[in-house]
Amino acid sequence: MKLIGKTAAITGGTAGIGRGIAEAFLAEGANVALFARNPDKGAKVIAELDAGDRAIFIAGDVMKQGQVEGFIDQTVAHFGSIDILVNNAGGAGDLAPLVDLTDEAFDQAMKWNIYSTFWATRRALRPMIAQQWGRVINISSTEGKMGKPTFAPYTIAKHGINGMTKAVAQEVGTLGITVNAICPGLILTDLIMQGGPATAAGLGMTFDEMIDMFSQESALKRPGKVEEVAAMAVLLASDAGAGITGGTLSVDGGTSQY
Repeated sequence: MKLIGKTAAITGGTAGIGRGIAEAFLAEGANVALFARNPDKGAKVIAELDAGDRAIFIAGDVMKQGQVEGFIDQTVAHFGSIDILVNNAGGAGDLAPLVDLTDEAFDQAMKWNIYSTFWATRRALRPMIAQQWGRVINISSTEGKMGKPTFAPYTIAKHGINGMTKAVAQEVGTLGITVNAICPGLILTDLIMQGGPATAAGLGMTFDEMIDMFSQESALKRPGKVEEVAAMAVLLASDAGAGITGGTLSVDGGTSQY
């Protein structure tokens, strides 16, 4: 029960990595507030988590500033505090060579990844500073350390999140707040499996070829697991992670190696 008495707010918390982190945090005693767009799915997930009054869902879009800030405010109003923020929502969006990339696609990638993280973090830091304790965990990507053809907007955004992580960690390091980024490799979430053909098409290969390519880039020669990312999040959120801040911590099976 490493997180008993703590409240965590998780964007994109109803599926994939976000849901995995929510389940891990609940198992460690935390309260969790989940934020995602689909109210029906949110209600279904809350019922499946079966955590009683320790889990709530708030509907909203991370690409809309007022709704992101409202999520943080509602979390504090409901549970009385916000101790842990997990900026998990984000994604690759449209894949194309840079010369073919539209302004709209690039702008969407920035809002989905960079702006959502900025808005949520800025809002959550005020109550964390007031209580002199907090954890900000940004879900970045191996692509925040590397790069692939057609992934320019996603790569740019994730590099930006890693930079934001380092800068903000320096700002709040003496205030009892740590700020870290987790950089997963390919994680076989439902979203990846459902969007696989489109993702593979952006890379000019079949879905199976894509899985094999990402796997061969790693030392483990396999895709990652949601549970492996969630375990890192629990460490960073707990008192055991108090000495870790400003990190861009890879959970990618040895792909980036730094």
